[in-house]
Parts: sequence; C-alpha cells; structure tokens
Amino acid sequence: MSAFDFDLFVIGGGSGGVRAARMAAQRGARVALAETLGTDGLGGTCVNVGCIPKKLYSFAAHYADAFHESLGFGWEFGAVDPSGQPALPTLNWATLKANRAQEIGRLNGVYGSLLRGAGVTVFDGFARVQGEHGVGLATINADGSPGHQNFTAKNILIATGGTPHVPHFVGREHVITSNDIFDLEPFPQRLLVVGGGYIACEFASIFNGLGSHVTQLYRGEQVLRGFDDEIRHFVAAEMVKSGVDLRLNAGVVDVQRTADGLRVELEGGGEVLADAVLYATGRVPNVTGLGLETVGLAQGAQGEIVVDAHYRTNVPSIYAVGDVTNRVQLTPVALGEAMVVVDQLFGPVAGKPAREMSYEFIPTAVFTHPNIGTVGYTEAAAREAFGQITVFRSEFKALRHTLSGSSERTLMKLVVDSASDRVVGLHMVGAEAGEIVQGFAVAMKAGATKAVFDSTIGIHPTAAEEFVTMREPVKP
Repeated sequence: MSAFDFDLFVIGGGSGGVRAARMAAQRGARVALAETLGTDGLGGTCVNVGCIPKKLYSFAAHYADAFHESLGFGWEFGAVDPSGQPALPTLNWATLKANRAQEIGRLNGVYGSLLRGAGVTVFDGFARVQGEHGVGLATINADGSPGHQNFTAKNILIATGGTPHVPHFVGREHVITSNDIFDLEPFPQRLLVVGGGYIACEFASIFNGLGSHVTQLYRGEQVLRGFDDEIRHFVAAEMVKSGVDLRLNAGVVDVQRTADGLRVELEGGGEVLADAVLYATGRVPNVTGLGLETVGLAQGAQGEIVVDAHYRTNVPSIYAVGDVTNRVQLTPVALGEAMVVVDQLFGPVAGKPAREMSYEFIPTAVFTHPNIGTVGYTEAAAREAFGQITVFRSEFKALRHTLSGSSERTLMKLVVDSASDRVVGLHMVGAEAGEIVQGFAVAMKAGATKAVFDSTIGIHPTAAEEFVTMREPVKP
C-alpha cells in the first residue's frame, strides 16, 4: 500500500496538465488534478481565452472581407445603401459571443469526460504546494463557506500556465487584457490595442475585420519582435493597408475615463479616444499563491519555475511544464513536455523509447489578417548559426484576389544552409499560412534539402506550390 494518496497530483487543468494527468492515469497511476472550475474551466488559456476563441473570432472577422470580395465573383446583394453600394450583412456581436461561449462550454465538458474516463480524480479548487509531497486544496463548500483539504502525492506536477501582464501606470484600472476581450459589452467601435507581439497583432486584425476602428501602439521600431524581419515588415504593411492605424515608437502616458470615452495620452504628445483599451504587453508565469517558497523551488527573473531537460525542478518530487516555465509558450509544446514527464515517471509506451522534447523547428502561426506561418530559423538567426546561407523569396497576389478586388499580397520565403543544402527556415504571410506551413514542418524536421523541395511536384493552382517552385535565390 502506497504511503501517498496519489502517485501524481497535477496543479492546473490546462493543456499540459490535462494531457499529463490523463496519460498517467491510463498507465495505471493514481492521479488527481486540481483546477478552479468556477473561473475558466478545464482546458486552460488555450481553450477558454486563447487559441480556440481567438481562431473562432478570426473566422468571424474574415467574413466581412469575404462579403466584399464576393462581388468580384458575381455575387449580388439585393439592397443598396445610401451611397449606392450593395448593403452587406452586419455583425450580431451578441450572437457571436453566445455561440463561442457554447462551444467553449462543450470543450470544457469534453476535457472533463476525458479525465474522468481515464480514472483521474478531478478537484474543483485552488491547489498550492505544502511540502515536497504535500498539496493543500482550497474549496468552496455547498453552503458557500470556505473549505480545505490536504493530500499527499509521490510526485507533483505544476502546470498553471501564464497570465497577462499589465504594467503600472495612471489609469491602469480602465484597461482590459486578452482574458476580457471576448465578452466586451458593448462592441467597441473604437479599440486601442497596446503591444506589438502576436496577441496584440492578432486582436488588432480581428477587431478591425469585425468593424472596429483599431489603433495599435507599439513602443518598438516594428511589431512581432523575434520573427523574421522581412515577415514583420510585410505583415505590418498589410495590416495598415487593411485599415489598422499602426503607430510605432509610441507609448501610453495615462488613461482617463471621459464623457467621450477613454482618453489615452501618448508619449510625445497627442491622444487617442477609445471605447476600450486592450493591453497585450506580454504574459508572465502564473505562480501567485502556489506556495513555491515553502519548498524553496527555484524560480527565474519573471517568476518562472526552473526545470531540467526532463522538467524536474530542484525539488526532485516536483515537476513543471508549459507556460509556467516560460520556455516556448505554445499549447502543442506544453503537450509534448507533458508526455516527457509521463514517460519519465511511469515509463514509455511498450516498445518505444522515452520521449525527449526538441525545441528546434517548432512551427507556429499568427492569426493576423493575413496569417503568418513560420518554422525554423529567421534569416538573421540562420546567418549567425550557419554562416553562409541562401535565401529564396516569392511575393505575389493570390489567384483569389485577381477577381476579389483585394490588394492583399502573399509573401513566401525559404532560408537554406548553403553547406548542407538543408532548408532551415520557412516563412509565409498569406491566407491559411498555418495550414500550409504545418506540412512543410514535417519535411524540415526530417532534414529535407532544397534539392528535395525542388524535386517535389507542386499542387496547382495553390499558394503552397510556391515553396517547391522557387529556383532563383534573391541573396546569398
């Protein structure tokens, strides 16, 4: 009989935590998972206030462009507006919000069913570390009074994710974060987005497409720091062309509520009036109140939990995965890290080696309008890593837009290590970029060379075929 209540206690019901709990339980381990279900629900940031609802709103935003573009393909609308133009459909914001909430609720239920079906004990409460093998759980009793339970576990996994960070300034109480944006009421006719990362750029694009007048402020010289420089400049130009008022080298002094809306004073003078101000200025590990100090758990400068290659902390019985470690903040990465932990603790699947996690050639997408898809090295990083490289580039108007009337353009780029001929960077700005880049990521992970790309037959007519038809380098 084990001296512990559980073999594994998972703190956090996001992507990494759910995957680890479910897979460990399927291997016969006694597993518990704690999540405060009264807040977001199972699934964490991705399901509740991240990837899934964001992509749904991105779909919604694209319909406005599609209605306009359909005119070039012969579609007609019966009514006309006062200017004589076809009267296009309008957005019912309440319907979009309600349908999104219904789908997220369905997914919360799916996660719960998967966990309980695997034999995981799911607790609704806030868990904190109480020792190398101890977990305290704060709950709410049926009568509304606070409750508390204590448990022991042979191993503890912390998978509490991240949370939006808003700097301190005058008027901070008037702004919202990406956690709040999905249920704004009323719909913001004027939206100010502060930040230049992928979350800021995505919501600027989405609400511009939904019909807001969007102003985006970023203190740096260009948005999307860390992405390929050419991709950054290209997508920024496309966003501006579509209607986003992007202001670089711009910051906020204060925010004040007035009769005309939120008045935002800018550094260097000037102001912006908005109905809502979204701060998307980064995320930090969600570690507040977890009791990490009780066991001397090592943390980094932003509070992130420090782990080794197998996600073990300096306390041998405690592990951590996902955004709380502040490595690569992507849902599929958290899932992969969770499987490494499960294999380490309970052994790999029969006949297979224990999994390791590689952070090279991780594909990712940014759901700006147009989308970004990228995998591998940026041009600058490749020059630093490999020395001699060859760059291939193609820019064009997609076939769809030859009739749509849209001026949107597509950019595709390959970065090749000249010595080995291996394709080490692949980047795209254009429709369905994420869908296209995912397949090429498999080839790059397998070590595909430019010669292999050249020998591959393209599917015509598609944008994706450009990646296997680029023949002339644009620069060495």
